[in-house]
Amino acid sequence: MGRITDAIKHLIIVNVIFFVAGIAGYGGILYKYLALWFPENQNFGIWQLVSHMFLHDFSGFLHILFNMYALWAFGSPLERIWGRNKFLFFYFSAGIGAALVHTAANYYFFTQGFTEVVNIPAVGASGAVYGVLVAFAFMYPNAQLMMIFLPIPIKAKYFVPLIIVGDLFFGFSNANTGIAHFAHIGGALIGFIMMWYWKRNQFNQNRWDS
Repeated sequence: MGRITDAIKHLIIVNVIFFVAGIAGYGGILYKYLALWFPENQNFGIWQLVSHMFLHDFSGFLHILFNMYALWAFGSPLERIWGRNKFLFFYFSAGIGAALVHTAANYYFFTQGFTEVVNIPAVGASGAVYGVLVAFAFMYPNAQLMMIFLPIPIKAKYFVPLIIVGDLFFGFSNANTGIAHFAHIGGALIGFIMMWYWKRNQFNQNRWDS
């Protein structure tokens, strides 16, 4: 993992600033304008496809802590290889893809009578981070990783698909976990598509650093 890279550092700083503002009493207005709302909700704005990535649950520290730790641990090696511009393009593409898949899934559940999705906003960098996890598994497939609740080393090429399968299970079962599982799936899916495309076409990194 090593030293934190520039893009990762700035992303973490912005997330922490918004988190501090939220716990300082501005959480309501931040959620109203920057969280990702269902398009049928009056609070919805197209910019929320990006802005939701900088908000986290203000009721505790675990949400932002896990996301920022994963962003640093798995994103820093990628930024060192790709450079800042390519990493940021990947990160925001995965985050926006996560928001779109989450919204599409909510539309489906809405048509099935689960109208409560209209008033449940989504926040967090988790979708983008899942894309980063997929990219890490592509680049370092044999890296040994461990789950907190299962302290057994697992290679990244098995670890990442395992946690995505968990999201698929809870997402399609519509379990009330308080987690946007389809955002995770969307970020992972976009991350996979981009990595597959870049690897297949031997993407030219110089394009991003010029």
